[in-house]
Amino acid sequence: MVLYTGLVVLVLLVILLFNMFRILREYERGVVFFLGRFQGVKGPGLVILIPVVQQMVKVDLRTIVLDVPTQDLITKDNVSVRVNAVVYFRVLDPQMAINNVESYHEATSQLSQTTLRSVLGQHDLDELLSERDRLNKDLQGILDQQTDNWGIKIANVEVKHVDLDDSMVRALARQAEAERNRRAKVIHATGELEASTKLCEAAKVLNKAPNALQLRYMQTLTEIANERTSTIVFPIPVDLVEKFSNVIFQENNETKGS
Repeated sequence: MVLYTGLVVLVLLVILLFNMFRILREYERGVVFFLGRFQGVKGPGLVILIPVVQQMVKVDLRTIVLDVPTQDLITKDNVSVRVNAVVYFRVLDPQMAINNVESYHEATSQLSQTTLRSVLGQHDLDELLSERDRLNKDLQGILDQQTDNWGIKIANVEVKHVDLDDSMVRALARQAEAERNRRAKVIHATGELEASTKLCEAAKVLNKAPNALQLRYMQTLTEIANERTSTIVFPIPVDLVEKFSNVIFQENNETKGS
């Protein structure tokens, strides 16, 4: 009987000693309570607790990656989309993280979901697709402000995917194709305008210096001669053709008159 009692006492002492000594890693802190009242934050290293009287809750200070579930929302221009994001946060104040909120991890997750829906729902679809960086900063600022009372620091928020319905994807593809066609027509028209302007300027220069036109003819003949072709076209000035036609017409009239 005495041996049995001694064995029980030894087991109890081992359990008390096991619960008395705690080792916290460099990235861990322990929030210690004395008879239910907050006493302090300890760690890292060896922490000695009084069994039953003192309790400790460990807190991880490393950055936590929170995957926000996909949220259904309607944008400002009434487009239904599905959006998901990832939130990076860490605990700055272990005391506030334990005493001010029941579960800081769950609370941050729920807050991220509601904030994602409310903030992104205030923007158009084009802004969701093209201004991702600005929206990420807006989300990060709002979440960081709301979690400040929990001792939480929101390091970064990244919107990962914006999923659209098949009909909306096809509509966006048609819109993008129409935009490309519009730009191509504008570029083509601009090129035609510039080309016509340059041709008009060249015509004015040639009118002022007729010999320049003859030099241009000679340059063209030189270029044609360098090519391997069996056909050579000789450009004839239009005014020369007109003069030749007038001479023939006058001769014909004189012949008929005689």
